[in-house]
This record gives sequence, C-alpha cells and structure tokens, in this order.
Amino acid sequence: MLLKKRILIIGASGQIGTELTAHLRNKYGNLKVIASDIKEGDDAIMKSGPFEILDATDYDTVQDVVMRHEITDVYLMAAMLSATAEKFPMKAWNLNMNSLFNILNLARDKKIEKIFWPSSIAVFGPTTPKVNTAQRTVMEPSTVYGISKQTGERWCEYYSKRFGVDVRSIRYPGLISYKTLPGGGTTDYAVDIYHKAIKHKKYICFLNAKTTLPMMFIDDAIKATVGIMEAEGPEIKIRNAYNLAAMSFNPEEIAASIKKHIPDFEIKFNPDFRQEIADSWPQSIDDQEARKDWGWKHSIALDEMTEIMIRNLKK
Repeated sequence: MLLKKRILIIGASGQIGTELTAHLRNKYGNLKVIASDIKEGDDAIMKSGPFEILDATDYDTVQDVVMRHEITDVYLMAAMLSATAEKFPMKAWNLNMNSLFNILNLARDKKIEKIFWPSSIAVFGPTTPKVNTAQRTVMEPSTVYGISKQTGERWCEYYSKRFGVDVRSIRYPGLISYKTLPGGGTTDYAVDIYHKAIKHKKYICFLNAKTTLPMMFIDDAIKATVGIMEAEGPEIKIRNAYNLAAMSFNPEEIAASIKKHIPDFEIKFNPDFRQEIADSWPQSIDDQEARKDWGWKHSIALDEMTEIMIRNLKK
C-alpha cells in the first residue's frame, strides 16, 4: 500500500499545509507528495517536490491533478478562517464548502481512496457547554466559518455512510507555529504575540485577558493529522470529526509564560469583533474518544511551546 500511496495536499501554503507538506515529504518521499495552492508557496515547498497551482473550488482542475498524479490520499487544508470569513461570508462559504464537495465527489466516484478534511472548535457555539466540551453536544455555531465546518461534518458523515467514502476529520483547536504568519483566525493572537514580544516587547491583544481557549502547538497538530490518516479503517468510529485537545490558556497566561524569557514584555488589551467569536467557543475540550479509538496523545504544553517559539523566532 505504501508503494502506491500518492498524496495531494490542497492548501499547502497555509499554516498547517506548509508543515504538513514537509512532514509527509520527509516520511514518504518528495515525489510522492504533491503540494498545491491557489498561489505559489515558499522556496522550501516549491523546491522540495512537485507543486501545482490549484483552485480548490474548480472541480475539473482538481480532478485533472488527481488523475494526472494518480493520487490516492487527499489532505484538503484550503479554507477561509474565522475572522476573515466574517468579512467575506459568501467567499468563505464558497471556498469552504465547494472545495469539500469536489473531493468528496471524487472519492465517491472511486478516484480517491482516502480524505483528510479538518474541522474546528468553531463548530461549537454560545449554547455549547464550555468546559470539557463533549464529542457529542449542542452545536449552534454563530460564525460563517463555524457554520461551514458544521455543515462539512454532516456531509462527511453522509458520504461515509451513503457511499462508503473513507473520510477522516478532527476538530482543530487554535494552532500555534513559528514557521508561518497569522492567517486570519481568532486564535491567531497566540501566534502574533510571540512575534510582537520579540520585535517590540509589547503586544495589544484583541481579546480580553481572561479569554481561555483550547490551543495546540503545530507539531502536535501534524502528529494528529497524520496519525488519524494512518490509523486502520475500523479504528475510525467517528466519521464527522473527532474532538482534539492539548492545552487551554488565556492571553494573560501566555504573556506570563513569555515573561519568563522576556521579563520586560508588556501586554495590553483592546478587544474587537473577534472577542464575540472567541466567547462563543469552548474553553476546554474532551477528546477521550480520539485517544481511545486511534491512540491520539499530545506532547507539548504551554511553557515548552513558548521556549520553542521564542528560540526559533529569534533566529
């Protein structure tokens, strides 16, 4: 099976896609992992293996790339994130939903064997229990992004049950990486704060001090993404999306962690429209089903992440 595996990453130039591409090329070989995005990526992606300019909403073009490269597995990482989607709701809906339908339909027609599609904690809403949010709970999202992700979850489960499509998904918490800049998400303050701490030793946060949200370092997110795709089929018992968790913290706590390395760092708070988005999301996530079904386990906590972020960003 590994010999015939050919992987397409759609949205390879984004926060997750960049590091996922590098990880999968290292694991399976550069030529077996085709990166793609609406525009060219950085030098590392462009020079390390095949790259296709690809509009994820254009079915014919996506099908052409899938057939030409004899793709078996697709990681569909293209999406418009929460804060940006609120500014461009119809563009977000079109990208987030039509790209998914294109891949689900190719799998339904047996042109793809396996799909990874990421969901998000944005599927939850103001009425969702906020502490240790369960796998199955009230889901009334109040953002365009969350609505598209909840709808996508339902379609993934439908295609799995109705057509036998092997689609796998996890609900990402906020993700933090030093390799890519913030990409328009509400949790992206937790990336930007490190950049500003190193450059200016101060940060004005668009959330209030006590806004606790589920977060995860990118290495754990990549481990989970590849882990669920490599799990045996019978282990994947949930075909909409698994809850996924690592740590939860608020801006005050991440600032305190940064001060251990940059003692004169200062943070101030000026909440904007993203505060309402963050207030609609859980504070912590119960992910015991992912841990039980396919062996998920996180590795990195807040202070270790801060050390990694500051050390690498200083370079």
